[in-house]
Amino acid sequence: MKVAFYSPIKPPGHPVPSGDRLMARLLIRALEHGHADVDVVSELRTFSRTPPEDGLSELASASAAEIERIAGRWDVSGVPDLFLTYHPYYKAPDLIGPELARRFSIPYLTAEASYSRRRNDAGWRDMQAVVGAAVSMAAVNISMTARDRDGLLANFPAARTAILPPFIDAEPYLIHASRPLSGRLATVAMMRPGDKLDSYRMLAPALRLVDDLGWSLSIIGDGPARPEIEALFSGFARERIVWHGQMDQSGVARLLAQGQIYVWPGCGEAYGLAYLEAQAAGLPVVAQAIAGVPSVVVDGRTGLLTAAGGHRCLCRGHSTAPDRG
Repeated sequence: MKVAFYSPIKPPGHPVPSGDRLMARLLIRALEHGHADVDVVSELRTFSRTPPEDGLSELASASAAEIERIAGRWDVSGVPDLFLTYHPYYKAPDLIGPELARRFSIPYLTAEASYSRRRNDAGWRDMQAVVGAAVSMAAVNISMTARDRDGLLANFPAARTAILPPFIDAEPYLIHASRPLSGRLATVAMMRPGDKLDSYRMLAPALRLVDDLGWSLSIIGDGPARPEIEALFSGFARERIVWHGQMDQSGVARLLAQGQIYVWPGCGEAYGLAYLEAQAAGLPVVAQAIAGVPSVVVDGRTGLLTAAGGHRCLCRGHSTAPDRG
């Protein structure tokens, strides 16, 4: 089977690591494991951090050029069996796949599409309309969580949906022998404004409430908000916080093998692939029962999920979490 693959939020080959990039790569690997021939047909990003001032005109123009380029290729090399778009949502709609699927009469599919009606009143109506049309025409919308699927069906009752739980390739985390250091906590997260920064803002004061315990925290990640995040942890003794910066998968796996507990609040997480990586490495998780986190952490079994909303709740979860030491 030949699959045309497109990720409008971030192409799989983008140099900046993120959960979106990782999930796109994992989907491609899963398809190839099933003997599919996957072609990443475009690297055009439609991601907008804020509502585009010109509506969709610039994105539509760039997408139209991509459609003609891809169509020209297909006229020569042949038409794929289906078009699969990963993670179309209000900030990164797919303006390419639906038109190509219609023009060449092939099935159109989405993976991890999401839709929230409240975004229409925040300037995203035009972007959401594109997402809604794609969801409605899709042969199937593959959701990673029940939360996303329910959101699609609440707005598009006739949409065709299926569930594919979040997954990772666990092998890179299983090859490292577990050698947990006493009291070592770990977290892996980009340092950027928004939900990630909000989680760091919750984590720092939570740790201050258990400052009398013998812990240290390995922080793996980097990004534009690093100065602000470093300031959040500046009141701790220097040996408490270990800043590792951005690391490749092997480095992350090695450091997780040294941890006892993985702690990350999870503000706004769609589900959080880093939680799956930590669990693959054998770490119990402390996080909030918020957004998509309960889809990847089983409360009381693979971690402790605290009530959402404050660092004191997270602190109670941390102080009662089991460890693997």
